[in-house]
Amino acid sequence: MQLWAGLGNPGASYAMHRHNVGFMAMDAIAALHDFGPVKKQFQGWTQEGRLGSTRILLLKPATFMNDSGRSIGEALRFYKLDVDALTVFHDELDIAPFRVKVKTGGGTAGHNGLRSTDQHLGPDFRRVRIGIGHPGHKDRVTNHVLGNYAKSEIEPLSDLLGAIAAEARWLAEGDDVRFMNDVAMRMQETP
Repeated sequence: MQLWAGLGNPGASYAMHRHNVGFMAMDAIAALHDFGPVKKQFQGWTQEGRLGSTRILLLKPATFMNDSGRSIGEALRFYKLDVDALTVFHDELDIAPFRVKVKTGGGTAGHNGLRSTDQHLGPDFRRVRIGIGHPGHKDRVTNHVLGNYAKSEIEPLSDLLGAIAAEARWLAEGDDVRFMNDVAMRMQETP
């Protein structure tokens, strides 16, 4: 079994924030792969399903971004999973918009959801880093991250989320490179 956690903030006012792209990825994967109904557990919302032969629990922590690690840690402990069974999907300032990179371990780069997860579980978890781009100056970062996607970004965002969901089986199989390559190819194919 694997635990995939999407980072975001709960509530309608946050739904289209760039910071919530981790939640959006969970929803896209659940929808495309017919995951089960949403359950309220582990201080968040879960959906269970399969990608190939791998059982996956999707988690959207409802603890707000700054305390995501509490919810994620609770789910890992309940299922007696090690941190190597965890994949965290999150927004990434240092990657161009609508690009995806996967890595295991590393720092938090000022991301409060990653910082919380790191504090609860250590740094050695896999991360699906979903690019939102940098606004150019550090004074604009907060408004950028906590801002809604622009109307002109909705179509590429939808394409990206569809690509992540369509290629998610490669993550389940541990083939991070194939996942990144296939998502990138899908994004190049879109007009």
